[in-house]
Amino acid sequence: MTNIDKLKQYFFVNISLILLVGVIMMFSASYIFAKETFGSSTHFLVKQLAFIVIGTCAALVIKVSKMSFWYKCAYFLNGAASFLLFLTLTPLGKTIKGSQRWIDLGFMSFQPGELIKITICLCAIYYFNKFKDLTVKERWVQSLHFLIPLTLLVLQPDFGTFFISSVLIAFACFMSPFPRIYFFGALVSGAIAVVGILVSAPYRVKRLLVFLDPWSDPQNSGFQIIQSYLAFANGKLFGQGVGNSTEKLFYLPEAHNDFILSVIGEETGFLGIIFIVMLFFSFTFIGLRLSLCARSHINKQIISAFVFAISFQALLNMGVVLGLLPTKGLNLPLISYGGTSLIVNLMAIGFIFSALSFKSQIQTAPAGEPE
Repeated sequence: MTNIDKLKQYFFVNISLILLVGVIMMFSASYIFAKETFGSSTHFLVKQLAFIVIGTCAALVIKVSKMSFWYKCAYFLNGAASFLLFLTLTPLGKTIKGSQRWIDLGFMSFQPGELIKITICLCAIYYFNKFKDLTVKERWVQSLHFLIPLTLLVLQPDFGTFFISSVLIAFACFMSPFPRIYFFGALVSGAIAVVGILVSAPYRVKRLLVFLDPWSDPQNSGFQIIQSYLAFANGKLFGQGVGNSTEKLFYLPEAHNDFILSVIGEETGFLGIIFIVMLFFSFTFIGLRLSLCARSHINKQIISAFVFAISFQALLNMGVVLGLLPTKGLNLPLISYGGTSLIVNLMAIGFIFSALSFKSQIQTAPAGEPE
């Protein structure tokens, strides 16, 4: 067995463990809420298992396909995802908690912003690798593939996905042969724009201030993070036992979604949190090691970008739940409840395995186009 085969096995076991922990803890965090709301304690469990099956099937299809096909279709895929993002601003969109981020399909709600994260990542890799061969006009025209979806995310508004997408574009740019002088100039300009967008809405400023002192508004903006603190305090070192959380009894909002780590901390304690952190650390380490095994520089970039996309969101979620970052409405990848997020993250893993395949190695011709 070669080194890359061993790494693939470790990576598969690591992902399987994250999914297994996610299913167990999501059920523990949701069964009471599901029973009271839908009359069935397994309501969210059944749906989550269905999402895993759908996402796994999608990942397998992507895995056996050629990465070069998806790479060449990067603009088309991102355009299609951007169109779905636009539909959220039409009557087809569904507003939840003041944000119009979902498309209501009747039997489920679909969040195009989750899909944008992987399409804009692939699109950025394609754009920055061919940047030197484009005319000035082509550079500006093709940059609309980033500007349009980012603008739509601001209009929803979905600042969390906007921030992650912006960071993914910067990461893809940094990994590419894009001129460094342009990169750092764009980085500074982008940082200024993000700060401007952040302070342009009063609720974002209030959220930032509450993050610094949640007890200044304990019954409103600071309520969720204070309940999260209480969950971790109740968990102590070993936790209260799986299923024994008190914060999930309608005290902690989004207990099975954005703040599932708080329930994990209360039920499994500090040791359980360390285990979750180590799972994601292993995911990042093994994933980046796998990227070095790819023969093509573009494939290395693709693998690194998708590993970074999942790991970075996990880091942000942990920071929010632990009170280290302002609340952004981001879930914990592969663990939190959520169909679109789970399916899209499994698709990203499918892209990683596809990019590792020998037949999928993307070579760059002298003109800068993939063969």
